[in-house]
Amino acid sequence: MPSPAPTRTQTGRVHSIETCGTVDGPGIRFVVFTQGCPLRCLYCHNPDCQEIHGGTVMTVDEIMAQIDHTKNYLRSGGVTVSGGEPLMQPEFVAEIFRRCHEMGLHTALDTSGYVHIEAAGPVLENTDLVLLDIKSYNPDLFHKVTSVSIEPTLNFARYLAKIKKPTWIRFVLVTGLTDPEENVTGLAKFVGTLDNVERVEVLPFHKMGEYKWQQLGLPYTLGDTQPPTPELVEHVLQIFHNHGLTAV
Repeated sequence: MPSPAPTRTQTGRVHSIETCGTVDGPGIRFVVFTQGCPLRCLYCHNPDCQEIHGGTVMTVDEIMAQIDHTKNYLRSGGVTVSGGEPLMQPEFVAEIFRRCHEMGLHTALDTSGYVHIEAAGPVLENTDLVLLDIKSYNPDLFHKVTSVSIEPTLNFARYLAKIKKPTWIRFVLVTGLTDPEENVTGLAKFVGTLDNVERVEVLPFHKMGEYKWQQLGLPYTLGDTQPPTPELVEHVLQIFHNHGLTAV
């Protein structure tokens, strides 16, 4: 009899791994940062994630071995796949999440939503929570921040609501860029139409990734931008609260 064909584990490109994350979903998280992103966000703190051919090629088996080693303290948290943009490698992420569910671990997908919904389907089957980054609501401002169109992200958000997938919305607050009242209010009104959204996370802008732009020889246009004041953060949170949303 012929020998059985060898099995081939799914591979993907990984930027880095964090074994004890606390800001990418509930509880303590094992976070896989995938390589490659179609957006070019002005405030990106991982610009070295953007190039799809960078990073390190890893197998799902290699990643799961690391998760298995740390799973005891992940029981109250879980596994998050972030990026970059994880949905640029949907088969890879889908297999990680499928095997995490076999281990009884919670899964979270951190995504910009800039994706064909058909490609996201297999990933969402084993996704417990989506962390959806909506960079702005005004289409022109969204394009200025990201260099891409807002429509795929809004369509993805509507789809998540349609399938009732638990979702957290994430919004980066940048003084003088994403903070116009009408931009925040527009986003709050839109999110208020989605009955699957559990919370909105307002993330104050920081410049911790500026040195990476310098190392890559890329122009960093927000070098003179300061983090938002506590008063501005509180004002933006209140806008979301006024639209019936839980915002933190």
